[in-house]
Formats: sequence, structure tokens, C-alpha cells
Amino acid sequence: MAFDGITIAAMVSELKKDLTGGRINKIAQPENDELLITAKGANGSKRLLLSASASLPLIYFTSKNKVSPLTAPNFCMLLRKHVGSARIIGIRQPGMERVVEFELEHLNELGDVCHKVLIMELMGKHSNIIFCDDKNMILDSIKHVSCNVSSVREVLPGRPYFIPQTQEKLNPLTVTEEEFREKVCKKPMPVSKAIYTTLTGLSPVMAEEICFRASIDGNDAAQSLDGPACTHLYHTFQRIMEQIREEDFTPTIVYRGDEPVEYGVLPFQQYGSEYHFETFETVSEMLESYYASRDTITRIRQKSADLRRIVQTALERNRKKLILQEKQMKDTQKKDKYKVYGELINTYGYGLPEGSRSFQALNYYTNEEITIPLDPTLTPQENSKKYFERYGKLKRTEEALTGQIADTQSEIEHLESISNALDIALEESDLSQIKDELTEYGYIKKHYSGKKGAKMQAKSKPFHYLSSDGYDIYVGKNNYQNDELTFKLATGNDWWFHAKKMPGSHVVVKTKDGTLPDRTFEEAGSLAAYYSKGKTAPKVEIDYLQKKNVKKPAGAKPGFVVYYTNYSLMASPDISGLQLINEKK
Repeated sequence: MAFDGITIAAMVSELKKDLTGGRINKIAQPENDELLITAKGANGSKRLLLSASASLPLIYFTSKNKVSPLTAPNFCMLLRKHVGSARIIGIRQPGMERVVEFELEHLNELGDVCHKVLIMELMGKHSNIIFCDDKNMILDSIKHVSCNVSSVREVLPGRPYFIPQTQEKLNPLTVTEEEFREKVCKKPMPVSKAIYTTLTGLSPVMAEEICFRASIDGNDAAQSLDGPACTHLYHTFQRIMEQIREEDFTPTIVYRGDEPVEYGVLPFQQYGSEYHFETFETVSEMLESYYASRDTITRIRQKSADLRRIVQTALERNRKKLILQEKQMKDTQKKDKYKVYGELINTYGYGLPEGSRSFQALNYYTNEEITIPLDPTLTPQENSKKYFERYGKLKRTEEALTGQIADTQSEIEHLESISNALDIALEESDLSQIKDELTEYGYIKKHYSGKKGAKMQAKSKPFHYLSSDGYDIYVGKNNYQNDELTFKLATGNDWWFHAKKMPGSHVVVKTKDGTLPDRTFEEAGSLAAYYSKGKTAPKVEIDYLQKKNVKKPAGAKPGFVVYYTNYSLMASPDISGLQLINEKK
């Protein structure tokens, strides 16, 4: 669902309760387009996330902190200078716009009271965080927008701030029945679309909800509504607006099975019995639950794009190389034929007439008559030598290709394991280890940078799960962690799991005496299936054995092991019932 004006109205209501009259304690900018503001209000200290991400703009209270650059960006430094300890005297939403304005009061260098406004615009790819003075002049913004980028509005220091009116929409909180009839009910389009394209801050889902509550099909043409139907639609719409005015919100996530499909701050009535609902105390809790994992995955996908491109390019190059090598290997199968030709010419070719182009001879290996081509310009002995030379060349090629194919296959397996690690990565520290591995093996050139503002890098750790029977299960996020788990953390009697014949994580179950309940074997197998390339399959075959039987060949790449005796089980990649232990970095 879009972060629409109704959701923002509910969020503003929450912000007012917790922050009005409060004071800012800390301002950080962990991402180029994101602020993390800590403020103390009526309900204690709160951490507010403001993200102007083009793909996922958000504003909500969060309990999670983020690692910030050692040197703060200029926008963050400016905010700290002016409003680092400012008091929040007002929070408002203009109309039903997707805009939140924080009115701040602070003392300047002379001790005089000054006012500033911090504006959060949640408008998709046009999202921004803008800092203005009391005369609505822009002091700075987290994203600069020049006239070359936008012909509607410049967002640059010294420019006046205004909300761009790119579409002439009505304020749903003040629209009259006459305006509603004229602007909505006479549009040549479906009713639901007429609602959300005419009224500010309404998403398509909320427009459908209004139609459902009014017992009107949202796909019907708006022009087909008669007078009573239009009146009923308007009054249904007004009842929802009344809930917003009274700040009567019920933050809710709609699920189909375990999958969250929608969220809203008003109760949904349009979803049938196949859906179930989870309500939350606050809008922030709802948004964090719905978006937190998605936001993390989105950002990590963006940050890992270069690494993915490097891995994918190397994979494609090696796969093409393998196809060519296998084709050349297939050609070497002719070598034995040339050897036989040479031997038969030496055996039977002494009486051949000069200039012969071929001759027939009995192949004493198969007892079959064969025809051997000859070069008429060469003697029988020279033809025999020519065939033996071909045989020798193909034999040498076969020997060389055998090693080359093994190396290329090993390279592909290594790259596929790195690709799987990129799919698993959840944090920048995970990506850092993968980048180190790519650098070590020459896929990325080594370079040293003294760049200021680099983040303090937290150390990446394996996933730590607790089985239903209380056993500790560890899952490696990348090849370095796989080696560390298997050969440093695990002891001889611990159990080791891995998806059979596919890239995946090493999974280690700690045990004192080597015994485990059946349920723990199944849960560890599910983790090995989930953190493998077979994640999307209904069942994955898993190899498991005690760690003492797992060996690492000398000179093998990270994560590569061998074992000769193992058990197997079929596991479902479903880990919803397992508890993930969050360990401090």
C-alpha cells in the first residue's frame, strides 16, 4: 500500500502525542537520504526515522539504531548547528498532503529565540527532507533539485518553499457534497479511480474501501451513478473523514496466510474470510512490522548491486568458457581413432600404390573392416606419422582440458556460493565480507582509500537460531563464515548440515554428546534448505553428518569441504517456527 495521506494523518497524530513540547537530543544521517532523530517528549525518549528513499519513503518511531558515518554529511551538520537541541513546538500535516512539518524553536548564537521548520515530503521518487527558516525560505535539503531536474520547483538553498500543485485535487477534509458530485460523480472513469484522482491523500486501496462500504462496485463508471447512489457514496466517504478528524485510528496489517498483503490505519471491510488481520497499538509498530524487513532488503539490494554485477559477469564468462572447453573435450574423443589409423597403416600399408587416397584394412581391435583416408601426396609412413601426431596433440589437449574444466567448474561453484551469500546478506557488514572474498580472489582490484566519512564497520556474525528443543543452531552467511563455523566453532560431535549438490550455507548444531532429537534434525535441515539456492523448492535434499567427518582439502576455496559418509533427509525450507537470536555485534 502507498504511504498515503490517511496513514500520514495517523502518524502525525502519534507524533503530536509523543513529541510536541519535546526537545531534540541527537541528529544522525545513517544514509544519504535518511535521518535518525532522537527526541525526548511527554512519553520519554523516542527515536524517529525519516527516510526520503525514492523506492520506500517512510516516517515512524523505531527502536533500532543504525551505524552512522564517522564524519557527518553537510545536511546533518547544518541541522545539528541550528536545531541540535531545539524544542518541537508543533507538528502538522497541510490538508491531506503527504507532507509532515515540524515547527522547531531554538536559540541562536546571541541567545535570541528563533523558529525553523523541518519538512518531510513522502512523495515517491520526489521524496525529500527540507529545512526552512521562519519565512519559508529553504536553508538546505537532503536532496538538491535544480531546474535541470524539475521544471515545477527548485529545492535549493535560498529558494522559497512551497508544496507543488502538480494536480488540482480537492482536500477531502473540506470537500462539500456539491463539489463531490461535480468532481467525482461526473468523471468518465471507474468510481474508485475517480475518488483517488480527485481527492488528495487517498490511495487506490482506500478508494476501493469507500466503494465497498457504500455497496458500489469500484469498477463501475462514475457517470453511471444516480443521485441517491452518489449521495450515499459521499456520506460513506464523510464517515471515514470523520474518523480521521477525530483521530480514531486502528493500525492494521492484512495477511493472506503468513504473507502481509496490505496495511492501513482504518479497519478494512473489503477483505474476505481467506484473509486475517493483526492490529497494532501504534502506527509505528505497524509500519516497522510491515516495512522493516522490506526496507532492509531493498537497501541491501541497492548496495549489493555492484557486487552482484561483478559476480554475474564472472559467472557468465566462466559458463561460456566451460561450454567451449567441453566442446573441445568432445573433439578429443577422436584421438583413439587416429591412433588406430596410424597403427593399421604401419601394419598393412607397406604395399600401397603411390598416390592412394584410402585403403581398407581389418581393425584387429574390433574385427571390423574400416576405410582409412590417406593424403595422396604423402607416403604410407608419412600418413602414419601424421595420424600419430594428431593422436598425440589430442591426447595432450585432453590432459590439459581435464584440469582446466575442473578449475572452471570449481570457479563456477565458488561464484554461485558467493551469489547465494549475496541473497542471504542483510547488513553492510555481510557485504563487506563478501567484497573481501571477491578481492582476495581477484574479481575486484585491491585499492586503499582514506576516504573521510566511512562508516565504522560492525563485524558480521553467523545467524544464531534456537531449536524447539533448546539446541543452538548456527548458519553461515558467506564462505568465510562457513569455514569459521565448521572448523573453529564446531567440535567433533556437533552435527553439520548442507543442501546436497547446490550452493548453500553450512549449518552447525551444537551438542555435547552427539545426540539430537528428531525434531532438531528436521529444523536444522529446514535451515540448510532455506539458506540455499533451493529455497523456493517445496523440498530440498540435505546431507548431514558429524563435524569430525567433514574435511577441507589443502588449498581449497573458502566454504569448500569434502565428506565421504553422510546421512540424507528431505527438508522443507520453512523456518517460520524457529527463533532467531539477535546477538549484539
